[in-house]
Amino acid sequence: MSFADASMTSLRVFQEVAERGTLTAAAAALGYTQSAVSRQIASLERAAGVPLMQRRHNGVQLTAAGHTALRRAAAIIAQVDAATRELSGMPDERGTVHLGWFTSAGTALLPQALTALRRTHPAITVITREGSTPALVRALRAGTIDIALLASTPPFRPPDTETPALDVQTITERSLRVAIPSTHPLARHDFIDVNDLHDQQWIASPGADTGMGVWPGLDERPQIVHTARDWLAKLHLVAAGCGLTTIPAALHSALPPGVRILPVRGGPQERRRILIARLPGPITEAHAVLAHALRGAAIDDDENRSR
Repeated sequence: MSFADASMTSLRVFQEVAERGTLTAAAAALGYTQSAVSRQIASLERAAGVPLMQRRHNGVQLTAAGHTALRRAAAIIAQVDAATRELSGMPDERGTVHLGWFTSAGTALLPQALTALRRTHPAITVITREGSTPALVRALRAGTIDIALLASTPPFRPPDTETPALDVQTITERSLRVAIPSTHPLARHDFIDVNDLHDQQWIASPGADTGMGVWPGLDERPQIVHTARDWLAKLHLVAAGCGLTTIPAALHSALPPGVRILPVRGGPQERRRILIARLPGPITEAHAVLAHALRGAAIDDDENRSR
């Protein structure tokens, strides 16, 4: 038995597990039981003749052979799907781009880019999805998205360490800021001294992302009084006087009434980069046009905020 004998079902299940990171999440997405997913993966590994995944307590990790198999599986699935569309008379997807994006990009950057794209290239269809950086990187590797819009923090390491390395380009770099209630004593000034952030109450992201929302590098255990995943929820909590939160400068246009966003002086300068990532290799015209629109939207937003 060889990899050529693998079924389309097992290839699609493998792709889903690689993207989701766990058998449980893949099973939920596919509507399968976890045992059914395990059987499909085991079948594919028998066909390949080597282990494709390492099972760990926090999910799965592809082996070197698994990464090779994933690239091949994604290509096979794309070809079969293209043939299905052609035989059924449906339009091909050469003008369709699947884009993944980090949460705060949906506030200004992404809508601006899509608006410009509809005006200049109305024939291009963009299908988007929000996700965390690990989820979007897995989706790139699995071939279920074409481009990922990522946010990067110092020391600006690559999104992952797998091979081949992703093609990553920085489209802008911005300073991290702090959102505070307009009634807060610190709101009387045009900036915040880093020492004035001690003993403040913070609104942060939950779970492993608790640091998102707290100013980096404070030499104290932060007082986190509220947790929320949604950026707008955080900002409305700030407006209600419930605490402070860090904020990318890109969210300035989404501030609700009662919130000021201020730079911080003193200590290391905190910067955030916005990246476009994709798998290495040739890029279609539709992909290039979308990447250009994203860069243009980032530049326009930077210029508008500097005026």
